[in-house]
Amino acid sequence: MSASQYTIPKTQKAAIVESVGGTLQIKSDHPVKQPEDLAPGECLVKLECTGVCHTDLHAAKNDWPIPAKTPLIGGHEGVGHVVAIGQHTQNSPVKLGDRVGIKWLAYSCLDCEACRKGNEQVCEKGKYSGFSVDGTFSQYVVSYVSHVTPIPDGLASEEAASILCAGITVYRAIKYSNTHIGDWIALPGAGGGLGHLAVQYATAMGLRVVAIDTGAEKRDLVLKLGAEKWIDFKETKDLVKDIKEATGGAGPHATVITATSNQAYEQAVDYLRPGGSLMVVSLPGKGKLTADIFFTVTKAINIIGSYVGNRQDAREALDIAARGKVKCYFALKPLSALQETYEGLEKGTVVGRVVLNMKD
Repeated sequence: MSASQYTIPKTQKAAIVESVGGTLQIKSDHPVKQPEDLAPGECLVKLECTGVCHTDLHAAKNDWPIPAKTPLIGGHEGVGHVVAIGQHTQNSPVKLGDRVGIKWLAYSCLDCEACRKGNEQVCEKGKYSGFSVDGTFSQYVVSYVSHVTPIPDGLASEEAASILCAGITVYRAIKYSNTHIGDWIALPGAGGGLGHLAVQYATAMGLRVVAIDTGAEKRDLVLKLGAEKWIDFKETKDLVKDIKEATGGAGPHATVITATSNQAYEQAVDYLRPGGSLMVVSLPGKGKLTADIFFTVTKAINIIGSYVGNRQDAREALDIAARGKVKCYFALKPLSALQETYEGLEKGTVVGRVVLNMKD
């Protein structure tokens, strides 16, 4: 398809990790894939902004059991406009000029059993933005017309960015947590990037939230966003007891673990009420899921891994945000601030999300 209405530069600014364990470098002369070089089904997106996720830190450090590609341009929460579509692309769901989002799942085959059942994110042929293919820490990014997500009108690009990963991830986890209106849900890590969105999605879905985190700034944020109860894990003497008391004594009906500590998972079986759901979401670089087998069985606890979301989850999560039910709290920074953002994520000092301005 023609891209003649857009001027596509030959080079761009990008943040690149050249090798495993290498340092992050900002380069201004990284090549831009030209429209005539796009394969059928590919599109070129000029980015306005991109969110920064804890996953990006893991990819940069390469500390997951599955290695990221190198050299690597990270990032998977990008929002921008389609400026080129590969020649001979058929039945493209997007057109030139459309505002779209780039998610963690860049591509899936859409035909395997997992894809047909709505589990596109575990497709064996899946490609992942900022991990197995280059991502959104660049001014232009190549993606796939079948998987970029249209951004609803009325939702600012900077707010939409973090919904594309953090929002989708917690929304799907809550959606499949077997909870109902009026049920209690515990959210360890509630003041963080995923957690503060989880508070809002849970509240929008009629759930009662026990927020668990530490620090006055995070406390004030989650209570403002709708959490009914707050527990500071550094101040409590008995976290399990306090969570149960906060929910009337029986414990919450579900918990979505967005904190990256092993202990957050270990305690969940103890505080969940019988029949409760433990939604496994966060991905520490190294960690084991340990649970008391006896009480997992005798309390009929459901342990469910929840991995980002599919294309429909993305549209639902964005629609809820566009209707004003969920608002991402973020700090807007330049691409040059990416390294210091990683350091803040590693220390756990980032409140809400960080979004990088890719227009400059």
